[in-house]
Amino acid sequence: MTEEFNIVGPSELVRYDLQFFADKDGKTEKPTPRKRSKAREEGQVVKSMEINTAFLLILMFSSLEIFGPYIYGRFTSIFENTYILLPELDNIFTNTYILEFVPHVLLEIIIIVAPLFAVALTVGITISYVQVGWHPTFKPLRPKFARLNPISGFGRLFSKHSIVELLKSIVKVAILSAVIYSSVIKEVDNIVLLMDMELLQMVQYIGKVIVDMGVKVGMFFIFIATADYAFQRYEHEQNLKMTKEEVKDEYKMTEGNPEIKSKIRQKMREISLRRMMQEIPKADVVITNPTHYAVAIQYDSNIASAPIVIAKGVDYLALRIKTIAGENNIEIVENKPLARALYQTVDIGKEIPPELYQAVAEVLAFVYSLKNNK
Repeated sequence: MTEEFNIVGPSELVRYDLQFFADKDGKTEKPTPRKRSKAREEGQVVKSMEINTAFLLILMFSSLEIFGPYIYGRFTSIFENTYILLPELDNIFTNTYILEFVPHVLLEIIIIVAPLFAVALTVGITISYVQVGWHPTFKPLRPKFARLNPISGFGRLFSKHSIVELLKSIVKVAILSAVIYSSVIKEVDNIVLLMDMELLQMVQYIGKVIVDMGVKVGMFFIFIATADYAFQRYEHEQNLKMTKEEVKDEYKMTEGNPEIKSKIRQKMREISLRRMMQEIPKADVVITNPTHYAVAIQYDSNIASAPIVIAKGVDYLALRIKTIAGENNIEIVENKPLARALYQTVDIGKEIPPELYQAVAEVLAFVYSLKNNK
């Protein structure tokens, strides 16, 4: 039912629908640990690719500056070796030579890019591990045919996630353009002098400008990554929220139906009570309060070194114990402090504590004397 209240202004009547502020899906409950664990197994974790991009840009361009001389030297060596072979063109274009030369060049290129590839791989694995920990899963790679539905696909085009991604892309393009523009404007005077530089100087200068631009772009991307990670965490929590009915159903699945568990506990109590009542005829004496407490004691030196409490109860249960004891000609002895102490300190089937040995021994001696007289 829609709840409404009215605010009467000077000239109009305003109606407010309180249901407008409610969660449309009814998901108002925080996700349970089981829901979080299941989502993690499905690959649904808080992860921002922008963090990977930012650190990858910074470290990759920094690596270019570090490995620049190495890369330049290797490439120079390849060009020199190739240039030396130019006078022997007739011998180069043969199947035997090509099969030897091409794999050699490819191997050299792999060796050149190996440090950069190692840096990229290390950064990607490290940043991903920092964000989500180590939990490899292939479930996100499984094909989901529901995504082929054009109606739901059209709906995703205008979802909150798509809008945020669009805004993020616009900001990234704006930052990239601004950094490149500022870097180029600052180097305009030096760019004019490129024609007067030697090849090595030109390469070094262009490489330095590119590295500086890459590092600046990476630094600016950190701000985008921070905001994106906060949004990804918020969206992840919203997607994991549960309805009250889902929480109840999950509780039933993990803990069991409360009604069934209650019935099981009741049945177990009944079985335990029945077993206890069956043990009363074995008692040597029943010590009572006399109206509230009743404790049945058995002493058999072949079973235990001390007397054992085989049954106990209060009120109605105490009356039942005394009734069964009377039907089986078991002595009932009134001792209020002892009955209360035995009931509160000794569990059924356990021996009495040493501090009660003397009091129980006196009761048993009295009972045995009565039996001998009879």
